[in-house]
Amino acid sequence: MSLISLARRGRVVAVLAGALLLVPVLAEARPGGKGGFGSRGSRTEAPPARTNTAPNGAQPFQRSATPSPTQAAPAAGAAAAAQAARPSMARNLMMGVGAGLLGAGLFGLLSGSGFFSGLASLAGILGFLLQIALIGGAIWLAMRFFRRRSEPQLATAGAPLARDAMSPQPGARMGAMAGSASAATAAAASHTTPVELSGDDFAAFERLLSEINEAYSNEDEKGLRDRVTPEMFGYFDDDLTANGRKGLVDRVSDVKLLQGDLSEAWGEDGYEFATVSMRFSLINALYERATGKVVDGNASVPQEVTEYWTFVRARGAAWKLSAIQPAA
Repeated sequence: MSLISLARRGRVVAVLAGALLLVPVLAEARPGGKGGFGSRGSRTEAPPARTNTAPNGAQPFQRSATPSPTQAAPAAGAAAAAQAARPSMARNLMMGVGAGLLGAGLFGLLSGSGFFSGLASLAGILGFLLQIALIGGAIWLAMRFFRRRSEPQLATAGAPLARDAMSPQPGARMGAMAGSASAATAAAASHTTPVELSGDDFAAFERLLSEINEAYSNEDEKGLRDRVTPEMFGYFDDDLTANGRKGLVDRVSDVKLLQGDLSEAWGEDGYEFATVSMRFSLINALYERATGKVVDGNASVPQEVTEYWTFVRARGAAWKLSAIQPAA
């Protein structure tokens, strides 16, 4: 193969590698561009009500400070299993080491050299480690043999496995998921109270839509802190920091609300929440910070976005953004 061919292949590989590096970057554009994130209080696990603006509902959260029960249970189970396994592992290790030491000592006694001199009579450390391996292997085989003898056998050949018998059919799984969502909605509604909103509240939501996008575009940390919850600020700050490391800057402009509907408004634990679906247009592009070159989006053509935004406030205080969920 000629040097020219190798050089050409190298350029192709470099181009492909650059394209792959841009894939995760492009998904970081604009607030809300990375999927659902944030919290809706006790209703975080319950899907927001559908509206005329978003008739198919909202996508679930990908990032939230409120853990999902379906995520927390397996994690807790895994942690408990690991905790339970640690004493057993330590006990087995000590048994193996103790058996090796005992075997070496007995060898020394039988050879007439004393209990501890047996360690030196086994060709040094290699012989000692070989004894540990052999004795440990014998113990493991014996434990495996007796464990198998104590396990119950299947009553009949060809009987379904327990996991097969308990796995629901696809339709049943969908029904179970819908049932879980309904149960979460009912549980959340059971300890919340309805909240009445005024025209000033809806005006505040529209204003925050523009101001948050503007602060994000200007990388204005104070502007974001004043308008979003600490959880949301953390997500925005992570995205802006990642863009900065890659030499990129995200610009958003001309944000215009086209349609909006109230999905839910409720109070809990001294706070008021409101989830609204909003369809809005904006101009959004991702630029190279050094050159100003557009690497994603369009600097002149607006795009339309439909999302659920959830706002929260302490009673009597100003509204702040607490969650964004793309429409399904």
